[in-house]
Amino acid sequence: MKRVRLVVSGRVQGVFFRATCARRARALGLGGSVRNMPDGSVEAVFEGPSADVEAMVAWCRSGPELARVDEVEVHEEPLTGIRTFG
Repeated sequence: MKRVRLVVSGRVQGVFFRATCARRARALGLGGSVRNMPDGSVEAVFEGPSADVEAMVAWCRSGPELARVDEVEVHEEPLTGIRTFG
């Protein structure tokens, strides 16, 4: 099990990044959340099996078709036991 917090920078708002990210995370059964930040970045938290969390981190490095990801900051955090994605 693993928990990470990401900050994704680039053209990531207004391109369905957040909605697509949430749909993919829910399909994997991960806990966490994703939200737009005031500075134009997107913050996401994923918690669950390590391989599934890493799959989401990898997806966030490119995002949906219309996105342009310039940078992904990845911060490992202690597990909290969250099981839903919202």
